[in-house]
Amino acid sequence: MVESLKVLVVGATGNQGGAVAGLLLGKGHQVRGLTRTPQSPAAVALADAGAEIVGGDLEDRAACEGAARDVDAVFAVATPFEAGGRRRSGRARTCWRRPRLQVFGTWCTPRWASADQSTGIPHFDSKFEIEQQIKASAVPSTIVAPVYFMENLFAPSTVPGLREGKLAMALPADRVLQQIAVEDITTFVVLALEHRERFLGTRIDIAGDEVTGEQAADILTRASGRQIEYVEIAPEQRAAMGEDVKRMLDWFDDTGYSVELDDLRRAYPEVGWHTYQEWADAQDWTALDEAPVGRGTA
Repeated sequence: MVESLKVLVVGATGNQGGAVAGLLLGKGHQVRGLTRTPQSPAAVALADAGAEIVGGDLEDRAACEGAARDVDAVFAVATPFEAGGRRRSGRARTCWRRPRLQVFGTWCTPRWASADQSTGIPHFDSKFEIEQQIKASAVPSTIVAPVYFMENLFAPSTVPGLREGKLAMALPADRVLQQIAVEDITTFVVLALEHRERFLGTRIDIAGDEVTGEQAADILTRASGRQIEYVEIAPEQRAAMGEDVKRMLDWFDDTGYSVELDDLRRAYPEVGWHTYQEWADAQDWTALDEAPVGRGTA
């Protein structure tokens, strides 16, 4: 029997935080959601589902400490792309100090695996700095490191191209990119929260599948019933996307993620890892006929 937990979810109205909170509630756990937007539709929906919603920000140490009072674990995700995001992420670990409290999370953006390496990518390296702070603290922790989100396919910048039958990315058509479904991240997070002794003190890179741009376009064609072709954005155009993004794309091209997919599936079969084809088959492709959607990074 899995012990009932009380979990503080930081960023409970985001894609990752909301999914984790929802799964925890569905499995009978208690959830306290910390959000800067307690009156938002996402927060209200969580409250209706049984979560306790607390307004607060990682800049406010008193609010964080109050939110973490009497909980068993904290799941936190924050993004350095928001104003003050990197600072908030770095300060988060100072908000909960109790020795038996498990702090668990994807601490920055979803593109996280390999953040424990020196990549030269600012938002990757900022995550490494935060990891070092977590490790230096006395709080038991687990760190999950997802690769590129499959859901990034539906980012506002990508949908217009898909409607025209084009999957455009700034990588060669034959370059492999490891990806993961948000559902798999959520399931893995809850697994680790429910079995803390198995995961404490670990840092685990996770991915569901790896596909080239051409393979992805073929899969999307079959899943959507639309003809979708891969279009490579020339490398020289990466600079126009900003220095941080350019460095990330260069790294994807030259190095890339290197999660051992077979080992991961053998070690954690209960996650039910999605292949890119399985994920694509489960999507609602009528969204391409409607107003622009934004279901990308959390």
